[in-house]
Amino acid sequence: MSIFFTADTHFGDHRTINIQRRPFATVTEMDAALVAKWNAVVSRDDEVWHLGDVARRPGDVPGLLEHLNGHKHLIRGNNDPDETLAAVGWASVADYAEIEIEGRKLVLCHYPFRSWNGQHRGAINLHGHSHGRLKPMLRQFDVGVDPNGFAPIELTHLATG
Repeated sequence: MSIFFTADTHFGDHRTINIQRRPFATVTEMDAALVAKWNAVVSRDDEVWHLGDVARRPGDVPGLLEHLNGHKHLIRGNNDPDETLAAVGWASVADYAEIEIEGRKLVLCHYPFRSWNGQHRGAINLHGHSHGRLKPMLRQFDVGVDPNGFAPIELTHLATG
């Protein structure tokens, strides 16, 4: 089993194509690419932490979750209404989480932090929200789809220094 992270999929949101300059002509093309890229790296038994901003229409979320591989956890983003959180298919839902993977403490939130619990003891902050536009900080990574080839990413593929 592998553990992946992602954020800011914004399924079904035509505005994201223009605002983030995503290389898709239509929402249908974008959504199909996001699902294909997700399923190309994530297997059925893997775990995925989605750090917010799932989809424009919360009614679409249960169907999306059914078509995406892995056991999916949601960390709520600013564009995730209660209906998205309540969708069948999430293994867990929270606003914030601290987890440990292979001895590395991870602080997960949709929003990037200036400082976080354990920052000076090697803890890593994973976030979304900024679509790859923030200046990098030591042990802080934007796991959103925009800076990561539109696919979930494993911790080992981040420069975790």
